[in-house]
Amino acid sequence: MPAGLESDREPNTDCSPDFQELLAVLDLNRLGDDLFVGSHPSKNPMRTFGGQLMAQSFVASSRSLRRDDLPPSALSVHFINGGDTAKDIEFHVVRLRDERRFANRRVDAVQDGVLLSTAMISYMSGGRGLEHAVDAPAVPPPHTQPPIGELLRGYEQTVPHFVNALQPIEWRYTNDPAWVMRDKGERLAHNRVWLKALGTVPDDPVLHTATMVYSSDTTVLDSVITTHGLSWGFDRIFAASANHSVWFHRSVNFNDWVLYSTSSPVAADSRGLGTGHFFDGAGQLVATVVQEGVLKYFPRSR
Repeated sequence: MPAGLESDREPNTDCSPDFQELLAVLDLNRLGDDLFVGSHPSKNPMRTFGGQLMAQSFVASSRSLRRDDLPPSALSVHFINGGDTAKDIEFHVVRLRDERRFANRRVDAVQDGVLLSTAMISYMSGGRGLEHAVDAPAVPPPHTQPPIGELLRGYEQTVPHFVNALQPIEWRYTNDPAWVMRDKGERLAHNRVWLKALGTVPDDPVLHTATMVYSSDTTVLDSVITTHGLSWGFDRIFAASANHSVWFHRSVNFNDWVLYSTSSPVAADSRGLGTGHFFDGAGQLVATVVQEGVLKYFPRSR
């Protein structure tokens, strides 16, 4: 169990406007049994955020299940085209399998007839079996770490895309973030961040898992660049997610702190691989993440 977390149980009663927007984005409009429409929040990057696409795809898939209590086991998304943040997105669900303890779905995210992403999502109620897991890393408890706003202070011109981004999730880095590390001339092969909703997630397991899926697209590629002592904003880096997978081991409560521990096992051929683990407050492994991103680094001439 991460040190000190057992006493950090302060209630999260304030719901930030950004978190309200995330809940609205996840509240898809159902046009048919297998067709849903999702919107964008008011704050967006140049193209639809991959975490948003994945979370919305997961919600569309889960809302099509015959059994509400069938837990997810895996999600794998391939990103095909960038989305226009000024337009809604259609989510087309394909029912591949429906059984008492198993289900499989494919969800295509489409905008103006263009395929943005395709997701394969599986569900399984496996019951008891063998159990083991990697241990949670020893890190300081979240209430001892500064909020993300403090870590961005003074770097507003360096990483404006972070400063101006939608912030529905509370972040508490246990190490310096990439931009601070770069400013200090340091490097690190891993990144560990405490996360929880900046509001109260409704009592719906689909929304708790969707919030985790949304959050899984943050910081996962950071270790690719911090391994080399680089940072977004300081260095000329182009990055785009190519594919993203999540394996769900246990249910998650995103009203409580979860630890997202990420690292990068390899970077080659202008592609970087980020891996991550979500741990709950008891130190149990909740989910495993793997993302591949296209990463182009353009060193500045001296």
